[in-house]
Amino acid sequence: MSPQRAAIDSAPPFLEAAPLNAEATLVAALLAIDGASLGGVALRCTASSLRTQWLDLFHGLLPQHTPWRRLPLHASSAALLGGLDLTSSLQTGRVQAQSGLLAQAHQGWLVLAMAERVPAHMAAHLCAALDTHEVRLEREGLTQRHPAHLALVALDEGMEDDEQLPAALLDRLAFHMPLDTHAGGDASPEQQAWQPSDITAARQRLAQVQVPDRILEALCAASLMLGIASLRAPLMALRAARALAALLGDTEVSQEHATLAVRLVLAPRATRLPEARDQASQEDAAPPPESPPAEHTPPPEQTTTSEADDTPAPGDDQPTEDAGLPQEALEDLLVQAALAALPPGLLAALKAGQSQRSQAANAGRAGALQKNLQRGRPIGTRRGELRSGARLHLLDTLRAAAPWQRWRRQQAEAASRPKDKPGLQPRILVQREDFHVRQFRQSRPTTTVFVVDASGSSALHRLAEAKGAVELLLAECYVRRDRAAVVAFRGPGAEVVLPPTRSLTRAKRSLAALPAGGGTPLAAGLETAHQLAQQIERQGESPVVVLLTDGRANLARDGSAGRGRATEDALAAARQYKLTGTTALLIDTSAQPQASAQTLAQTMGASYIPLPHAGAQGLSQVVRAATAGKG
Repeated sequence: MSPQRAAIDSAPPFLEAAPLNAEATLVAALLAIDGASLGGVALRCTASSLRTQWLDLFHGLLPQHTPWRRLPLHASSAALLGGLDLTSSLQTGRVQAQSGLLAQAHQGWLVLAMAERVPAHMAAHLCAALDTHEVRLEREGLTQRHPAHLALVALDEGMEDDEQLPAALLDRLAFHMPLDTHAGGDASPEQQAWQPSDITAARQRLAQVQVPDRILEALCAASLMLGIASLRAPLMALRAARALAALLGDTEVSQEHATLAVRLVLAPRATRLPEARDQASQEDAAPPPESPPAEHTPPPEQTTTSEADDTPAPGDDQPTEDAGLPQEALEDLLVQAALAALPPGLLAALKAGQSQRSQAANAGRAGALQKNLQRGRPIGTRRGELRSGARLHLLDTLRAAAPWQRWRRQQAEAASRPKDKPGLQPRILVQREDFHVRQFRQSRPTTTVFVVDASGSSALHRLAEAKGAVELLLAECYVRRDRAAVVAFRGPGAEVVLPPTRSLTRAKRSLAALPAGGGTPLAAGLETAHQLAQQIERQGESPVVVLLTDGRANLARDGSAGRGRATEDALAAARQYKLTGTTALLIDTSAQPQASAQTLAQTMGASYIPLPHAGAQGLSQVVRAATAGKG
């Protein structure tokens, strides 16, 4: 047995007990073998010595002279894709091109720091390069194609669950690996047994590794049972299994290789727990075994001889020892391996029916992003004029003007008069259409509008839970420097109990004085909250409406009693939310989920969450999870 295989076998639960260094070492070896096909790794860890140790270990396993480029988060499209070489073009008078970081990393690696903040345009360029393995340059008068067969190390430094890489980019990276700075120190010598010579030998064996059809079918079935919608996931798992087989010196992917690949690739992507197989339905669906006809029954001595012969005939289609477990048993084994590798937090979320992947495309809990010409985070440049405080980007302006210098000089010489002196001609001819101005992106503040049903239909203990949850959420808004407002409806109508504010003391005082009892003017509450949300949006902020009610209205808009008329008015007011695109969340505070609340949430276009007997803490947690990244 090789020392590398002994290193894995000596620690059988190294993925179940999450010994981080062993998992990280194995991932580094697999990426060094076939990184371009695997796409790369999303390494979730803050800047620390542990992350530096992994990068040094991985870099040391790569062949010498492998391109290794660091991609700054603020890199422009020209730096990423390439473009006009401004200095050479101005010196020679001809258009000169320069390659970008993607082309420079051909047959190598890109390292992206703070990947959770990657802009959308950069993520799109990276996804295109990972898919097509080339860079298409069509800008600034240039049309070129460069090979870019590369892989990506995305250093995710996010602290919250909603701070993640874009979903499209995550989908193209085989490994999503968290590095826990509290999960042990340096790796043991057995875990560092992989050497560059082992990686070189595995690269040479990789092309000869075969994959049985049953392994491929089992990987696809396991991916489906884990709720993974992307077709790239089982393909990545298959490539990881092939690389692992080549690393261990095997020529065929086995059940052991597939199990480890599922733990490394499919487990972090799981979005649901697999449903148990219905054995009873399978038994009913399976045809009963039929006894052979009497005239075809072999003689007793012939049957005994056939059973004693363990060697099948060459033409017989019988399973051999290499077939291993039955197909369903193999699929269940792979699924169980993925579940064993799930972290406790993700496993609890899957059991609760909640997916942590739903907020992957969002970046933080800040409000909606808006473009600005004067302040904010730089996001590039665009053609424009110097008006309304716009700031000129000098280099991009010169790049736009450089390809036209020879033609403009010819035009200027042809139009010049004899008395004009040559020395007065400008060195670079810049025209109005060359101007490029800077663009900035600024996050809009978020204002959460809590709409509380204080009528008699909401029991007093449910109202107390709602008040407690609102206070907890208001405290979190205060920490994030967001604003909060409270609208209460009961009796004759609705009122803004707490205007938008950041004062936590004032909010608690308003909630403490909130009375309960009376009818349920749900339509009035929805209209008042919608008007307040529209006013907040006109002020340049992002409103999020959180409605806490049981959805049962009994007072119409004009104050008349009647459940039928009141329900129609409430649904009419709810449609305004969907028409204006106002982000809303409906918390059903009744003891049992109500169909009226579900219908109201669907009409509003809001997320519906039933929360019977959850308490203030549970209510606040659900609201935080549902509103993370919205706005």
